[in-house]
Amino acid sequence: MTPASLRPLSRRVLHRVGLSALTVLGAITAAFFALRLVPVDPAFVIAGAGGDAVAITAEVLAAIRKEYHLDEPLVMQYLFYLSRLVQGDMGMSYVQEQPVASLIAEQARPTLALASLACGLAVLLSLAVGILSAGRRRTSAIAGAVELVLASTPVFWIGFLLMLLFTVHWQLFPLLDTGGLRSLILPALTIALPTAAPLAQVLRRSMDDVLEQPFITTARARGLSVLATKLRHGLRHAVIPYLTMAGYSFGALLGGAAITETLFGRPGLGRLLVNAVTRQDMPLVLGLVSLATLAFVVMNLLIDFAYLLIDHRLQTESPQP
Repeated sequence: MTPASLRPLSRRVLHRVGLSALTVLGAITAAFFALRLVPVDPAFVIAGAGGDAVAITAEVLAAIRKEYHLDEPLVMQYLFYLSRLVQGDMGMSYVQEQPVASLIAEQARPTLALASLACGLAVLLSLAVGILSAGRRRTSAIAGAVELVLASTPVFWIGFLLMLLFTVHWQLFPLLDTGGLRSLILPALTIALPTAAPLAQVLRRSMDDVLEQPFITTARARGLSVLATKLRHGLRHAVIPYLTMAGYSFGALLGGAAITETLFGRPGLGRLLVNAVTRQDMPLVLGLVSLATLAFVVMNLLIDFAYLLIDHRLQTESPQP
């Protein structure tokens, strides 16, 4: 590439990064003010976590509000939170009285392991089903019906069914977390199945459109098999809608992890979020929401960069205002 051809690409990358930063800021702002609208006095939560509830007096509550800057206007509290967040300080947990960043770091590893395996399984299942069923009407109809059921079924029902079959009936996997890979397979499948269903559907429809193009007919005339034609020529042209859906699906994995980790008794960020919401631990909830938003934005940003590698025509297009 020449320096002149790189300028539109650089502008596009900077444009997307800037929009992503604004998205994260907007989500954090919305979450902060939404949590402050909850009719719960944080001072009572902090005081109740710190000792005997009978000893809570007006003087104690006033001291807590002053220490945590809860006596200042809401806008000042927001600016104070942002200033600490920029420095990497996510605040202190009201209930556990530990830094929010430390609590998140302790529970991040199990969730990352679960999310990574779930993403890998979702990609493998969706690619296999989407590619093999594309161009085959009967197979597409059966696959579409199964995908519709999986995409419409709540995550906890899928988890219950997998537990009933593979743990209670066939006794192939443990019921609760034992720290090994075998105990990770069912939770990962619980998330992967409803995630793979819409991905396979999008890929198959996109692949069906590509298979009707003249260059596919030319490739088949050269003697390539149907599968080889799909893999060599069809997949590259059909993958962009698939990546778009993958970005939204994988970015929202924390919601599925919250239910799955609770259902299977696994530690992790999802279970930490459920406990924080139940105990009204607002700094921890805000920290987890901010982290989930950042993960979602980064995932979609990586997907945007993947577009540029797959379709080189996008590298010369100027970003839309």
